[in-house]
Amino acid sequence: MDRAKKLLIGKILLAILGGIAITLTIKYLPYILEITTSLDKFRDYIISTGRFGSFLFIFFQILQTVIAPIPGEVIQVAGGYIYGVPLGLIYTTLGLMIGGIIAFYFTRLIGASFIEKLIKKKKSNWLLDIMNSKKFTVILFVFFIIPGFPKDFLIYVAGLTPIKPLKFFGILLISRFPWLLASVGIGSNIHYGNYMSTIVISLIALIAFVLGIIYKDKLISKFSQGNQVNEQM
Repeated sequence: MDRAKKLLIGKILLAILGGIAITLTIKYLPYILEITTSLDKFRDYIISTGRFGSFLFIFFQILQTVIAPIPGEVIQVAGGYIYGVPLGLIYTTLGLMIGGIIAFYFTRLIGASFIEKLIKKKKSNWLLDIMNSKKFTVILFVFFIIPGFPKDFLIYVAGLTPIKPLKFFGILLISRFPWLLASVGIGSNIHYGNYMSTIVISLIALIAFVLGIIYKDKLISKFSQGNQVNEQM
């Protein structure tokens, strides 16, 4: 079987899986949002599934990465709250990376035109500017590591660029890891009643988030203008 046929089969399978996932998500989204907006509700639900709990938790993290409305912070904090730091971090990271692979290849294989239309519809033309930048990998790392940016959507955007998959997933893992660790650590400290540690980590995360929100537009403008200057030169 030649490469073109394999690619076509891959696209068809991905489209079928995507259609099933979208249908199920639309049907169960109200319930999913209900249990993922509370640590205790989410923990009780995961534990109630017994031995399948860890797989279900990873599935929720995948779902959160692929579908933005699901609150990622609750899922990640719940990882530490339910499993502690080591296992919680492994499950959360695994879910993030699998979700990232799905989102990246969805764009690269079948969803490029859809994502481009969505960017224009949201009036996020700055994304189109940074995509063509020679410093795209650096920009991507900065945007991933600073709180306040649309990280999950950036995964779809990266699929529009010629960036090598292994390079992209390396950037995703390294840049997101510190905040995953912080979130899982908060969840674990809440579970064990280490409230001082929880407060300290939460304050650091909150300050970083506020700074990210404050300087987000300036960073976007700087990188976008920088790319335009390079193109003119």
